[in-house]
Amino acid sequence: MPVDGLCFAQGPDTSQQQEARVASKALLRVWRKQLIPYLTCFLTSQSCLSVFFPKAPQTMKLSKFAKHALTFAGPSPIQHLERLSKTLGNKVQLYAKREDCNSGLAFGGNKTRKLEYIIPEAIEGGYDTLVSIGGIQSNQTRQVAAVAAHLGFKCVLVQEDWVNYPIDEAPVYDTVGNIELSRILGADVRRHAAGFDIGIRPSWEAAMESVKKAGGKPYAIPAGCSEHPKGGLGFVGFAEEVRQQENELGLKFDYIVVCAVTGSTMAGMVVGFAADGRANKVIGIDASATPEKTRNQVLRIAKNTAELVELGREITSDDIVLDTRFGGPEYGLPNQGTLDAIRLCARTEGMLTDPVYEGKSMDGMLSMVRNGEFPEGSNVLYAHLGGAPALSAYSYLFKEG
Repeated sequence: MPVDGLCFAQGPDTSQQQEARVASKALLRVWRKQLIPYLTCFLTSQSCLSVFFPKAPQTMKLSKFAKHALTFAGPSPIQHLERLSKTLGNKVQLYAKREDCNSGLAFGGNKTRKLEYIIPEAIEGGYDTLVSIGGIQSNQTRQVAAVAAHLGFKCVLVQEDWVNYPIDEAPVYDTVGNIELSRILGADVRRHAAGFDIGIRPSWEAAMESVKKAGGKPYAIPAGCSEHPKGGLGFVGFAEEVRQQENELGLKFDYIVVCAVTGSTMAGMVVGFAADGRANKVIGIDASATPEKTRNQVLRIAKNTAELVELGREITSDDIVLDTRFGGPEYGLPNQGTLDAIRLCARTEGMLTDPVYEGKSMDGMLSMVRNGEFPEGSNVLYAHLGGAPALSAYSYLFKEG
């Protein structure tokens, strides 16, 4: 007969069956009184829930901000770097999210993604001239020039001497590459002798004043879009794209590697990945060679961006991971590790990186793999931000390939 969920064979009870029934009842009383409460407590604990029911990402309010499409529809592609992973021993699987392929506007890049959230204000505010700044081989200024041409704005670009390139070896540095493309795109390119710095520049402010005096209405776009209040929003969206693509790929990235200089790309990623607990899995590779300035700027921009999208928690210095080993010898000049990384990436995957930014972050990622700094079995996502148009300015470094 059934007894408290147990069933015994029919027929007269033997003494053994009676003893078994008594023992079963006693066991059930112990189960109900002691084991079930402990099991319930375990199953409803945060540690257990996080294993069996992973916490959904926090909902950020990115959609409340106006966005003007400048990139291709859909997320930028994620490419499995199979040959590069194999070359390094296949202990870590490397992937690249191709921001260098994100737009049809003059090769696109990370600034094009940022400008999607910045340009609506320029359109709605009746501005007629986009004014931006960078070095001679700035990707930022090339992308601003392309967006200006696409949308019918005038464009003024201040191009400062941020890089101490060898003039005798690189006589065409200031006429080819990004600056050449900016001129083709119709921008008013203004050279200035000031050296490298990631902050607000007097030459840029003077350019805006000159537009005003000429009767124009300038819209200010700072270096890297980083000092703009909305400069980090685009890469919050990057993180949201990655989560969508992870679901499609059936994997999760353990680390995300990104180049950092003016800071808003990394800052946006930190906020975006903080939503699912991966803020400190964003590994910034400093390419500024002034890492404390970059670190402070990343943190400041990330704090502001987190407030804008209502992340629900504060971003702290513990969330900012910036590797300072690969930025030398100085901004814009590569070391041997950078050049080796550029060649290896190109010759295993056909993927081009540059000596200023992506070659340095690629060197950082490859070195970390070789040194065993990523646990075996990790999936690592490399954020390819663009920059290949500058390669021709550095042709003196690649005479032998």
